[in-house]
Amino acid sequence: MPDTKSYFSSDFKLGILGGGQLGKMLLTVTRQYDIATKVMDPSAEAPGRLASNEFVQGDLMDEEAVYRFGQDCDLITIEIEGVNINALKRLEKEGKKVFPRPAALETIKNKCVQKDFYRAHKIPTASFHTCKDKSEMLHLLEHNQIGYPFVWKAATGGYDGRGVEVVKGPEALENIPDTECLCEELVSFEKELAVIVARSESGKTQCFPVVEMDFHPTANLVEYVFSPSTLEQRIQNKATSLAVRLANELDHVGLLAVEMFLSDNENILVNEIAPRVHNSGHLTIEGNVTSQFEQHIRSILDLPLGDTSVIRPAVMINLTGEEKYEGPVFYEGIEEIMSMPATYVHLYGKADTRPYRKMGHVTVTAERLDEARAKAKDVKNAIKVISRS
Repeated sequence: MPDTKSYFSSDFKLGILGGGQLGKMLLTVTRQYDIATKVMDPSAEAPGRLASNEFVQGDLMDEEAVYRFGQDCDLITIEIEGVNINALKRLEKEGKKVFPRPAALETIKNKCVQKDFYRAHKIPTASFHTCKDKSEMLHLLEHNQIGYPFVWKAATGGYDGRGVEVVKGPEALENIPDTECLCEELVSFEKELAVIVARSESGKTQCFPVVEMDFHPTANLVEYVFSPSTLEQRIQNKATSLAVRLANELDHVGLLAVEMFLSDNENILVNEIAPRVHNSGHLTIEGNVTSQFEQHIRSILDLPLGDTSVIRPAVMINLTGEEKYEGPVFYEGIEEIMSMPATYVHLYGKADTRPYRKMGHVTVTAERLDEARAKAKDVKNAIKVISRS
C-alpha cells in the first residue's frame, strides 16, 4: 500500500475529467479528506467548478487539452465516459496513474465493443448484433437475422436515456440515425437490478448490496432506486459475483456499476456497465455506511475499502425536468418535502431545466422498505421541476 499520508493535506493532486453532478458529489469527499483536486469540464457553469481547488474549462474530447490537463496531476479519474482515450493512454505511458485504466474505458465506452467483450468472456447478456451503420442493420432485418421488436442502441454518445430506442416495427426505422449501433433482443424480465463494485489497484473488491430500479415508462431514465433488494439472497449473491467477475476480467480500478436484468427463469443478464460513480448508487450517501463517492476515492487511491452495509432501507427519486418546461429552474413544492422527516434533497447546481434533464435527486429512509416506498411516492407527487419563464 502507498504512503497514505501523501494524499491528505499535501501537494498530491487528483485530476477529475468532468465536473457535472457526479463530479460535484465526488468533490464533497475530497473536501472532507483535504485532497487537492483539479477539474476539467466544457461548461463554465459546471456544478463541480466551485468545490475543486482548480477548475479548467475545456473540451473533454480534445486530445491535446486532456493531455495538458493531466500533466500536473498525480492521478486522473473520470465522472463521464465521453473523454479522449488517446490522451489518457499517453499520460499512462508517461507514468501517470489513470483510473479507470484507458484500456478498460475503451472497452466500455463503445457499446458494441462492450457487448463483444461479454461474448468473449462468456458474460451472460441479451443476444445481439453489432452494426457498423444503418445499412448493415437494414440488411440483417431483411435477412431475418434481427426480428421485431428489438432494442437499438447507439454505439457511442448515449447517456441518460438518449441513444436508445425500442424498435417495434418498420415504421420506427425512419427515426433511427445512420451510425454504428447495437441491436439487442428485447428481453422479458422480472426486475432491473444494479450492483456497484469497487476494485482497488491492489485487486481488492467490495460490492454494495444489490438495488432494484424502476424506469420512467417513456424517457428510459431511472425514476426510483430501492435498497435493499427484496430478492432471495442466493439471487443477490449471483448478481454480486457476476459484478466482481466483470471488474476482475476488465482489470478495472475504481467503481464499476453493473446494470442487470433478472429474467423470468431467474437468469441474470448484464445489460450495461459504467466505469464510474452511478445514479443507482446515490442513495448510498444516506443509506449505507460508506457512500459510493467515498468508495471510489478509496479504491483509486488504493486505500482500505469502506463498509458498504445498509444502515436503513432507502429509496432514491430522480428529480428531472417536467415536460413542456424549459428555462430557469423552479422547484415547485420543495418546501413541502423539506418538512418530511428523513428526506434528503440534493440539487445539482444546474440553472436551467428542460424536459427530463436530471436536476437533482431526493433520498428517503425509513425503518422498513415499504415505508420508504410510500414516502418516495409522496415526494414524487409533491415536487415538480418546472420553469416560470
